[in-house]
Amino acid sequence: MSTRKRTLRVPLLLEPQPEGGYTVTSPAIRGLVTEGDTIEEAMNHAKEAFAVVLEFYEDDKRPLPKELLVEESDTPIETEILVPIAIDEFIPA
Repeated sequence: MSTRKRTLRVPLLLEPQPEGGYTVTSPAIRGLVTEGDTIEEAMNHAKEAFAVVLEFYEDDKRPLPKELLVEESDTPIETEILVPIAIDEFIPA
């Protein structure tokens, strides 16, 4: 049996830590907590953490918040991405 795939928009909060790195949480997904030394690492860990949290939701037969679901249609979908770049190449000193 094939499982239908859907797209979710999961809000994340990346909080800088005094010792360096970031703690990642989601205001919409209770239990999603992870960290990373860089934004890129934190975002990768957030994907992994979401997969783990999703298993808990499935085990508890708890639905995900409906506001996370991205309705796929013929209209544009607005989203954002965090892209680490060497900024000095793009912004003069």
